[in-house]
Amino acid sequence: MKNKRRLILLDSHAIIHRAYHALPEFSASSTGEPTGALYGLVAMLIKIMNELKPDYIVAAFDESGPTFRHEAAASYKAGRKENEANLDLQLERAKDVFKAFGISVYSLQGFEADDVIGTIVAECQGKTFKDSQGLAFKLEIIIASGDMDTMQLVDDRKVMVYTLKKGLNDTILYDEKRVVERFGFEPKKLIDYKGLRGDPSDNIMGVKGIGEKGATDLIQEFGTIENIYKNIKKVKPERLRKLLEEGEEEAFFSKTLATIRPDAPIDFKLPKEWKENFKLNDVLELFKTLGFRTLSERVKKLTSPNPLLDLGEGRDISPGEVVKAGEANEAKELSLALWVIDSNITAPTVEDVMNFTKAKDIKEAERVIEAELDKRKVRKVFEDIEKPLMPIVQKMNETGIKIDKKVLDGLADKYHKELSRLEKEIWKEAGEEFNINSPKVLSDILFTKLGLAEKRQKKTPGGALSTKESELEKLREKHKIIGLILDYRELSKLLSTYIDAIPPLLDKNSRLHSTFLQNGAVTGRMASNNPNLQNIPIKTTLGRAIRNAFVAEKGFKLVSLDYSQIELRIAAILSGDKKLVEIFKKGEDVHAGVASRVFKVPVEKVDKGMRVRAKTINFGILYGMGITALQKNLGTDRKEAQEFYNKYFSTFTGLAVYLDKVKAETERRGYTETMFGRKRYFTGFKSPLPYIRAQAERMAINAPLQGTQADIIKIAMKKIDDYIKRNGESGKVKLLLQVHDELVFEVSDELVHEAAKNFKKIMETIIPEGELKGVPIVVEAHAGDNWGEMEKIK
Repeated sequence: MKNKRRLILLDSHAIIHRAYHALPEFSASSTGEPTGALYGLVAMLIKIMNELKPDYIVAAFDESGPTFRHEAAASYKAGRKENEANLDLQLERAKDVFKAFGISVYSLQGFEADDVIGTIVAECQGKTFKDSQGLAFKLEIIIASGDMDTMQLVDDRKVMVYTLKKGLNDTILYDEKRVVERFGFEPKKLIDYKGLRGDPSDNIMGVKGIGEKGATDLIQEFGTIENIYKNIKKVKPERLRKLLEEGEEEAFFSKTLATIRPDAPIDFKLPKEWKENFKLNDVLELFKTLGFRTLSERVKKLTSPNPLLDLGEGRDISPGEVVKAGEANEAKELSLALWVIDSNITAPTVEDVMNFTKAKDIKEAERVIEAELDKRKVRKVFEDIEKPLMPIVQKMNETGIKIDKKVLDGLADKYHKELSRLEKEIWKEAGEEFNINSPKVLSDILFTKLGLAEKRQKKTPGGALSTKESELEKLREKHKIIGLILDYRELSKLLSTYIDAIPPLLDKNSRLHSTFLQNGAVTGRMASNNPNLQNIPIKTTLGRAIRNAFVAEKGFKLVSLDYSQIELRIAAILSGDKKLVEIFKKGEDVHAGVASRVFKVPVEKVDKGMRVRAKTINFGILYGMGITALQKNLGTDRKEAQEFYNKYFSTFTGLAVYLDKVKAETERRGYTETMFGRKRYFTGFKSPLPYIRAQAERMAINAPLQGTQADIIKIAMKKIDDYIKRNGESGKVKLLLQVHDELVFEVSDELVHEAAKNFKKIMETIIPEGELKGVPIVVEAHAGDNWGEMEKIK
């Protein structure tokens, strides 16, 4: 049992208000009731449950009618518009959402939701609770809100605020350090800040004439309002002192209005863990009424990594008697088998299985799936590759990987400062301050104000000129601001996806448990989420630094085994191209070897420019790169790109013939096939639209290569697991991560070299020697205390 649990307190009114104004008005088709704000609320709930992994959830509501603040100041919130009828209906309906999710609701006449939250925080902070088994634990509290009011409650004794930066997707978790970074002073002084500056949204007057900067400077110098007035004669300049003297009464009164009460007379009891109260069927029935089809799919995945696992105490999770508790394992296998049958159906749900099979129950669905595995001749892929991997992947997810939070804290501090610097530089280049994260605002700045648009600039569906990264890259040379924006986006993404997102996901042992899915990608590869460890950028210094936070436990090392240029080697094997095979047989650098043969110079005469061009097309052919893409990537004109393309394929004729054959066979059969029999189906070849057909051709070229790579590493995972068990090393060697061509293990110090040597041998011999055509499969092994700084094992 965990000795620390996480309580989420929902500031319901703030979240719903934010959702109401952020999303368009839409309504349930069956009843016509407004649902836009409810949709936002549910999306936020699912995001909170996925990202923050709460044990307990409690919702706080405002009650209608005046509060003690209104009685103290008739003007309090006088500036706010009355709630619109549609919003009022959804505020009330939200209680049905919380009931379906099994979330307790607290409210109290005369007090705001913030006061209810403040009281719960005061009651729970530092208190020791006991669970049903008598085990003691303490609470970590996270307040989820749509505004900043509750930030005054943040402190180092584990109270944080999870709030929205913009819209409903961009969230940030504020601890005390982050509040200080944002405001320049600790959280408890936010009430002094509001007392001085005021808050127009709540009609808190503050001191007339004092704005954001003035209030911040005063608090940084004097601390509290009380201390400011105690030292009023020290305040400079004189104009500021006079403003304070004239507004003394308003300052103290505004501080009182801004202060959250910790003593609302509520009878708070810690509820059961939310998963115990959660009834999936109740939620799905409500969603059906509200018309939340896509949210229905997302909510099914909340309490299990596998979306087919029954979540309703033996009750249905779709119409008809489909999946009961005792059938959960069969359902997991059927999900996997359906994906093997047609990988376009990634991470299949129970509805996907039932819709595909047209079955009435799980037993009938199983019979249909079994027959389909044989009919499509993919049973070996399921039985030999995917099914044996299920417990290995589950164990990998449960084991997780240790994270050194200090490393992430250091990166957070450094990267947030750099982000702030970039923001100011961007504003300087633009000649004004603006929201860089708003595509619409950014589009106006770049294309209307600065006039940077090109004639063929792509547009968004809404008609605005696009600010996508690919579009901005085209403009990089036109203005300094473009490079700054791209750097800003890279940093911002690293912070929001990894550096800021990982710490709240850690367990009590500081281990991160990403969810690896066997059936999450159409290519056959593994997928990863919460967070996606497959996408940590390693081509940039900023991205690579994140890997330094992934560490081994004391007495262990991280051991990484990585296939070297595996897809190019597979291309050589599948095509049998003599020149490409020769390069790998000789152990040449493949890019230099290709350049040597294309440019007809000895390998030692290949210069950097030649090698770069060869590398560009080598990796490009793996993804069906055409002339236009080659021209763009080489940074040359079309004529030169065409000449290089022609030279390449007139040199590597076997590869050219193979690629044409793949396209022709896929068009004829409707699918591609890997060395191990994995099939991927394509419909785009029959499209009347040329660009759809071209896209299908590109994907078809890549499918056998990437699919074979996926097969190889999955087979290797099973063979290595067998080796570990056979040698009784389960406690000393643990598989932690699978990232594309790489496996990462945690290995006891004394076994590092032996394990690396044996795992390398296993991985290099997955393809039988007789099928290699002389192309060696090469695996590089590295070891170290962290994932970012590893040394090659010889």
